[in-house]
Amino acid sequence: MTEETKPLNFIEHIIEEDLANGMSKDKLRFRFPPEPNGYLHIGHTKAIGISFGLGEKYNAPVNLRFDDTNPAKEEQEYVDAIKRDIAWLGYQWANECYSSDYFQKLYDWTIQLIKDGKAYVDSQSSEAMAAQKGTPTQVGTNSPYRDRSVAENLELFQGMKDGKFEAGTHVLRAKIDMEDPNMLMRDPIMYRILFAHHHRTGDEWCIYPMYDWTHGESDYIEQISHSLCSLEFKPHRKLYDWFKEHVYEYGKEAYPLQPKQREFARLNLSYTIMSKRKLLKLVEENIVSGWDDPRMPTISGLRRRGYTPNAIKKFVDTVGVAKRENVIDVSLLEFCIREDLNKTANRVMAVLDPVKLVITNYPDGKEEWLEAENNPEDANAGSHKVPFSKELYIEREDFKEDAGSKYFRLTLGKEVRLKNAYIIKGENIVKDADGNITEIHCTYDANSLSGSGTEASVRKVKGTLHWVSIAHAIQAEVRVYDRLFSDEAPDSHKDKDYMEFVNPNSLKIVKAYVEPYLKEAKIEDRFQFQRLGYFNVDKDTTSEKLVFNKTVGLRDTWAKQKPKVQQNQPKQQKQQHQRPPIEEIKQLGKKYTNLPEEKQQIAKGKIQALAEKVAYEDVEPLFATAAKKAGTRIAAMLTLGVLLKNGQERNGKIAEFIEKALEDKNELLVAEAKQV
Repeated sequence: MTEETKPLNFIEHIIEEDLANGMSKDKLRFRFPPEPNGYLHIGHTKAIGISFGLGEKYNAPVNLRFDDTNPAKEEQEYVDAIKRDIAWLGYQWANECYSSDYFQKLYDWTIQLIKDGKAYVDSQSSEAMAAQKGTPTQVGTNSPYRDRSVAENLELFQGMKDGKFEAGTHVLRAKIDMEDPNMLMRDPIMYRILFAHHHRTGDEWCIYPMYDWTHGESDYIEQISHSLCSLEFKPHRKLYDWFKEHVYEYGKEAYPLQPKQREFARLNLSYTIMSKRKLLKLVEENIVSGWDDPRMPTISGLRRRGYTPNAIKKFVDTVGVAKRENVIDVSLLEFCIREDLNKTANRVMAVLDPVKLVITNYPDGKEEWLEAENNPEDANAGSHKVPFSKELYIEREDFKEDAGSKYFRLTLGKEVRLKNAYIIKGENIVKDADGNITEIHCTYDANSLSGSGTEASVRKVKGTLHWVSIAHAIQAEVRVYDRLFSDEAPDSHKDKDYMEFVNPNSLKIVKAYVEPYLKEAKIEDRFQFQRLGYFNVDKDTTSEKLVFNKTVGLRDTWAKQKPKVQQNQPKQQKQQHQRPPIEEIKQLGKKYTNLPEEKQQIAKGKIQALAEKVAYEDVEPLFATAAKKAGTRIAAMLTLGVLLKNGQERNGKIAEFIEKALEDKNELLVAEAKQV
């Protein structure tokens, strides 16, 4: 699907509506506002992609603003890492901003709020304030200090600023409504006393503004047109607007535009945690080597593992912009990097578990430099030379002494081809005292050299092996990574700590041998080790030692494990899965509207997964489903959404189906149609 025909997401619809209603395009301004209390992770890439993507789409500036209001947890290291990661992804920010730059302006506006009776100093303990705040079903009660005079509040707040009081003795609260059903509106804290050194303002301040007060007003000062944030901030929108509307009266001449907050579903990934606090624990307890450990879901970790900006952007684009939370299978991220590296990574040979192969009829002392294609997916990638000799290393698993008819690698009495080289035949083996194979002896067909054009060279054999010449091989350290957590949702168990699911086998270090072409490889260079997967050069590499990280295998080995779970299921359930995917979708649709919300979400996930196996021709007949069969039409809409995301062009029938759905009485169908 081209950029021109790609449907607008709901945020773009909001912006287009604002422009249609008179907003000038030159007033559009966006921002990405990270807190510098940790490294950015894969979840942040969605917010980054949305804000900077809108900036590119509308040719509008995007600010990088650090919401640095908590000096106890913030460090310059995190600021530097965030800037480095965003630049690596290929985005450029218009202005580098810090909420701390606005501390004085925020303080001045706070004084105005106190004078207008909209804020007061509370001297209760934190426990007392929590008790009088109420619950979601029970209203709160007013603080005994809520009716302090303006003069007393001003004097106390000045004393807080001047460092006259200990931390915890006073806070400043907004005076809103202790009976508001939204608990965030029940006199939220605006300032607290905190004697901590700030990475930018030093010791200039000992009171620090709270996030909810700072964030929205920073947007206002920067004249951000659309303040975009994840769904957990939706309840905060009412407070965001309350602060904004009151401050507008103080700053409307200098700052005429009021920002609009809108929320999108954040990115959640299976087998991963997204909490910076929990990721920090992994670092502090040395479960990983640091924030950029290749097993970490941080952008720095993904970069070190070999991921590319293009693959990450493709992943974010494929996931799309939604209003509802969902969990994306990590295999989709792995698919995106495979697709990218397949097009860009040069092919090389490496052996990770070597066993010696001796070609007994190859001349002693002879060596040949054979031609190896760099990348069959790229006609301009060229080729390189690979040395060949009498003694080679091959993978230990590529030989079996006793093999069945379906084993197509090397065994005694059978032929295989060595990649870019000759056809060989297994003859005999040498074992040590423990019965382990130490050498494999074979013979080669001297006329079978790949690409030589001889009759023997085009002879078909069923197996092809990779190899390296022992005399020319370069020793390398290869770090083979598995998933850091063994559980699909490690931090979702109420009765267990997420640390219990750390995979003890997430890193395996092996001594490997690689072809000499890799001797000149640079840090972050990426390669396909033929038949093994994609690898990149780690930053620990030196002139004396090559270190590679495994980025991803050539295929999804985890997907192969999933059907095994179904082996003990009843036969009737197995047969159900053998029906055509469109029939399963229709069956799920029939029951959809009668399901409770939780089970609807499960059914929705199943429909969307099945939709990956459905052709447009299968789903189009469902467009004519009777109006009373809302569940089937919802299933058709969910399926259509997947097809459109995967490149299906919109046509007249699709447009008509969506238009009718938007006018339907069923709210669930209308909601799904809006997503499409």
